[in-house]
Amino acid sequence: MKITPEMIRENEDINVYIACADESMKAMGYTEHSFAHVTKVAEEAKKLLRMFGADERTQELGWIAGYMHDIGNVINRVDHAQSGAMMTFRILDKIGMDPKETAMVITAIGNHDESTAYPVNALAAALILADKTDVRRSRVRGSDMHSFDIHDRVNYAVTTSRLDIDAENRKITLYLTIDDEISSVADYFEIFLGRMQLSRKAAKRLGADFSLNINGQMLM
Repeated sequence: MKITPEMIRENEDINVYIACADESMKAMGYTEHSFAHVTKVAEEAKKLLRMFGADERTQELGWIAGYMHDIGNVINRVDHAQSGAMMTFRILDKIGMDPKETAMVITAIGNHDESTAYPVNALAAALILADKTDVRRSRVRGSDMHSFDIHDRVNYAVTTSRLDIDAENRKITLYLTIDDEISSVADYFEIFLGRMQLSRKAAKRLGADFSLNINGQMLM
């Protein structure tokens, strides 16, 4: 059975898990991991796959992986990639997705968290890039900077964020504008260096180079 992104977006069970997972993240003080985040990741993963030549169905599977990638947070933040992959397997198997397509989606989800991630295939690479480059002020809950930890402060300092995909020249660049009165570029690297290194590996899996540009300066 062909499971479409529209079917996933309208699935009540999946949406409950996404919402409840974000409630857990909120309780622990994490940035937004709800529908704004997963939809952005889904769309960006699909775009990356399209720009680097994937067929339409693979693009759709990238969208599905992006939309479902964080549901494991409903169980626990620790190992949420693996628990989310198992949850996704059960859901997709139950609604009749082809096993090979299910395998592609759960492989990507199970390999997206930086503690255990590896771009084992193009789908996983696109998901990693889409997820790790979603840095923006609107993900921070609230605006009282006195209550921010370093993660909140770094995200809140990002006033603009854009992932530029130059498929012709095989280049992927994350452009950020950071208000250095809120957070320094050094703070950004302290928190996100591992994610950026992982993004570089993911880009190579797609046959591209990854770069980071902050406030007009190319930093990697």
